Amino acid sequence: MTTKLVVADPERSDKTICLAITPAMKALGIQNRCRVFQIPKDVEYIMAEPRMQKYIDYAAEIYAIYLEYIAREDIHVYSIDEAFMDVTEYLYLYGKTARELGVQIMNDIYKKVGVRATCGIGTNLYLAKIALDVTAKHAKDFIGELDEESYREMLWSHKPLTDFWRVGAGTARTLERYGIRTMRDIAEADEDFLYKIFGVDAELLIDHAWGRETVTIADIKKYRPKNNSISSGQVLMRDYEFEEGKLIVKEMVDLLCLDLLDKNLITDSITLHIGYTSTMNMASAHGTVALPMETNADMIIIPEVVKLYEQIVDRHVPIRRLNITCNRVVEETYRQYNLFADMDELERNRKVQTAMLDIKKKFGKNAILKGMNLEESATTRERNRQIGGHKSGN
Repeated sequence: MTTKLVVADPERSDKTICLAITPAMKALGIQNRCRVFQIPKDVEYIMAEPRMQKYIDYAAEIYAIYLEYIAREDIHVYSIDEAFMDVTEYLYLYGKTARELGVQIMNDIYKKVGVRATCGIGTNLYLAKIALDVTAKHAKDFIGELDEESYREMLWSHKPLTDFWRVGAGTARTLERYGIRTMRDIAEADEDFLYKIFGVDAELLIDHAWGRETVTIADIKKYRPKNNSISSGQVLMRDYEFEEGKLIVKEMVDLLCLDLLDKNLITDSITLHIGYTSTMNMASAHGTVALPMETNADMIIIPEVVKLYEQIVDRHVPIRRLNITCNRVVEETYRQYNLFADMDELERNRKVQTAMLDIKKKFGKNAILKGMNLEESATTRERNRQIGGHKSGN
């Protein structure tokens, strides 16, 4: 609570994002999730490198503590360090108020794990989130509590708007152009005007301005998307030329194919999104290729994505960001075979992929590699040592 410390990878440039900063840093006016170069030069601090596996292990320990109090179906894990809990039916069981139950769970976390937790209490999911984000972090007991009335009393005039959940910088700038700077301004604005600007998203904005939220944890648990996809993305550590970018695309698609096979899934199309270096101020390249059959075979998918890359990417502009999505993934049980496919070759290919998966699971992701992974510009070996793009700490 008192040490000036940031979590960031010292091996990256000073443009790397600080994944977390301590309250002592925030007290100096330094913003959370800032970039290293944005920290004033006269501030002395410790830089700790990310240890993602350790964070995951701690998060699992804390989740286990939640389960001692609340059933799994009444918990929605929002991120590695946040969860929503519907405690409505538990207050009578424990004979406690929501605040008292929150204090007990927080004390339990500190006693067993050594981590200080904050708690947001609200009459709906949105108010609980706002109580956590805006009020709890400034309270002496690290607990914030809101209902619709207190929300309007305390936060209708709060600035900036970006402190509120789901109000991004772009939304705030758009509202600012029309003199709308607070939640009160949104609540009192003409609704038709807001729908004209934001379309259907205006409904959420208006509801949240009044502190309303109709979605419950039960609704979240029941939700099933019409279509599923699997994607992979990375931001490169330097500008990559056309051929180097093609290598990265091959590596990423290769890993996605193994992921599909491991999860018994197949896809019918791949979407490729390539972002150029920021120095060129060029729109990203974007395209989708339909596969000749629903598959997870790298021998089919990689060549098709490489052709797409060659068609949509400018050969003369360095690239910096890549995102690849396998669209409309379904269970392999529902695969429809292509009459012109060489089934013997596909079966041999599948055995190779399966063997690679087995070796990686048993001996580690870098236990078996392809020749392309050993090229100078390749990133797979390094990324295999990361979790979520950051060092695992193993």
